[in-house]
Amino acid sequence: MDVQGTVDPGFEPVKDAFTRNFEQRGERGAAVAVYRDGRKVVDLWAGTRDVDGTAPWAVDTAQVVRSVTKGVAAAVPLLLHQRGQLDLDAPVGTYWPEFKAAGKERTLVRHLLAHRAGVPVLDTPLTPGEALDAAGGFERAAAALAAQAPVWEPGTDHGYHAHTYSWLLAALVRRVTGRPIGRWVAEEIARPLGLDLWLGLPDEEAHRVGRIGRLEEPPASASGGLVLRPKRAVADAYRDAGSLTRRAFAVIDPAPDENAPEYRAAGLPGSGGIATARALARFYAALLGPVDGHRLFAPATLAMARTEESAGPDRVLVVGTRFGLGYMLHGPASPLLAPGSFGHPGRGGSLAFADPESGVAMAYVTNGMRKGVTADPRARALVRAAAKAAGQGL
Repeated sequence: MDVQGTVDPGFEPVKDAFTRNFEQRGERGAAVAVYRDGRKVVDLWAGTRDVDGTAPWAVDTAQVVRSVTKGVAAAVPLLLHQRGQLDLDAPVGTYWPEFKAAGKERTLVRHLLAHRAGVPVLDTPLTPGEALDAAGGFERAAAALAAQAPVWEPGTDHGYHAHTYSWLLAALVRRVTGRPIGRWVAEEIARPLGLDLWLGLPDEEAHRVGRIGRLEEPPASASGGLVLRPKRAVADAYRDAGSLTRRAFAVIDPAPDENAPEYRAAGLPGSGGIATARALARFYAALLGPVDGHRLFAPATLAMARTEESAGPDRVLVVGTRFGLGYMLHGPASPLLAPGSFGHPGRGGSLAFADPESGVAMAYVTNGMRKGVTADPRARALVRAAAKAAGQGL
C-alpha cells in the first residue's frame, strides 16, 4: 500500500497500524491525522477516493463522517455558553417555546447535549425532503420534535439520539443566534482555524468529496486480532422493528443517499458533516489549547465537555455508554486514548477525539462503512498505536 503524507519521529506506530488496516482489515480509502500540543505530528492518507472507485485519495480528499459530526456541532452550544449567550441549565423552552409541549417542559439544554431528552425517535418518521430541508432551517423536523412526546421522562435516563440530535441542536442554535448552525460553524470555527470541514457542503468544494459505502467484514483470520462481535441483545435490538434502536436509526424513511448532492448540502449537524481527517484533528486540538494562535474552549468549557453527564445501559445502543456535554467519553463501548479522552465516533468507522492529559487530538476518516456504531477495529488499531506513541500504554 502506497501511504502518502508525513509522520514525525516517535509516531511511526500510527503509520504501521494505518498500513495494516489496508493489508489486513480490508480498508479501501482512508486518512488519519494526529496533533500533539497544538502541532501536527501525523498526516497520512492512502487508497481510493471512492469506496467503489479507483481514483486515488488525494491530499485534500474529504468524506461524509456521519456522527463524528456530533462532536463538531456540540462545540456550538458550549461556545455559546462560554460567551454568555446560552444557559445550559435553562429549559429548552426558554429559547424554543414550542418545545415545551407533550411533557417536555422540564427538558434542559444539557439534556439535549447528553442524550437525556427522551426524544431519540419520532412517532411519524420524516421523509428525506422534510429531514434535509436546510434551506428552510430544518423547521419541519423541528416542529415534529416539538410535538413529540418523550419516551422517558427527560433527564432521568439516556439513549443515543442518533438522528434527532441534528434537529434539536439546529433548532436551538438558530433560535439563540439567528444563524443556521452550519453557517455558525463556518464563520466561527472552520474559517478562523482554516479547516476543510463543512456542515453543508458548498458547490465549489463538491469535487473533493469521495463516495462512502459498505464494506464486507474481514474474515477473523485476516483481522489482526481486532474483531468486534455484537452481543446478542444488541443484535436482537437491531432486528426488532419496534425497538428504540431500530426506530432511532429509522427516523428518516426511506433512508437518504449519503452520497447525493442534496444530502451533502444539507449538513445535518448530527450525521452529515464533511471533513478531512486533518481538519478534524486540528479542530479537536483547538478545543485543548492554542493552534496557531486560535483556541476554542476555555479551560472551564473543556472541563464541562468531558464531565460525565450520562453513563450506563444506553436505551438505544443497548450497550453501556458514557457522555459528557455533547461528547462520547472513553469507555468499553467506545475506547479512546485514555480515561480522560472525549470525542465522537461515526457509525461505520470514522472517529475524532482529544485527550487533554497527553495533549493528543486525533481523527480517522474512511470511505468504507462497517456495521458497528462505535469502536471500529480499524479505528481501535490506530488509537492503540497513537497511545503507544504518546506513552499512554493502552
